[in-house]
Amino acid sequence: MGHKLDRVLTSQWFIGFLYRFVRSYAWTFRLRVENEAAWMNVVEKGGAVLLCAWHQQFFSAIRHFQNYRRFNPGIMISRSKDGEIVAGVARRTGWHPVRGSSSRGGREAMHNVIGGLKDSRLAGHIVDGPRGPAGQVKAGVIRMAHASNAAIVPFYILAEKAWYFNSWDRFMLPKPFSRVVLRFGTVINMAPIGSDGDFEAQRRLLEQIMRPALVGFSTGESSSDRCRKSARELPTGG
Repeated sequence: MGHKLDRVLTSQWFIGFLYRFVRSYAWTFRLRVENEAAWMNVVEKGGAVLLCAWHQQFFSAIRHFQNYRRFNPGIMISRSKDGEIVAGVARRTGWHPVRGSSSRGGREAMHNVIGGLKDSRLAGHIVDGPRGPAGQVKAGVIRMAHASNAAIVPFYILAEKAWYFNSWDRFMLPKPFSRVVLRFGTVINMAPIGSDGDFEAQRRLLEQIMRPALVGFSTGESSSDRCRKSARELPTGG
């Protein structure tokens, strides 16, 4: 029974249905996008950008990220069965899924994302990977940024009303018709690495910049409270 269910969930017809459902559901959001022009200007001038988010928050960006399909951007997705479903949805949005993670096929996948970044100048990355720990930026994002000479741009999702799953990342699903803010942070250009200490310092810096937007881990503040705040108070990286 389990194998039959797996075949259904990873079948093309089901993934196609899920993609259409995700698009329809996301269209109910009252979405506001902030600070997009700064990093888009970098790409348009020939630079490379690596968009980064927490696993908790990537779902809410799917609708808007279809607008970047002209770049054929890459994104690393695990080789798990769940990853097969996510990869199918990503492919239909115009993103190029590169299969691999820190636990399986990560080195090859990272190499392919770096190659794609050099060509398309845009890629996405989930900084805490498919399994976490939540709130911990893994080293891969720093390696990819240096290898491709790409700027790092964190992005954050804040929802006025949302459900939070009982999962390792407290996965966030905005409620229908909720006000949702997709905010891009400041463009971060990492200085050249001179030592292992420099590398770790950069990883910790990115973690420090991004962690305040991770709901339920860094502060006791609710997502609704944060959504009501001025955009100036959200993390930007600057």
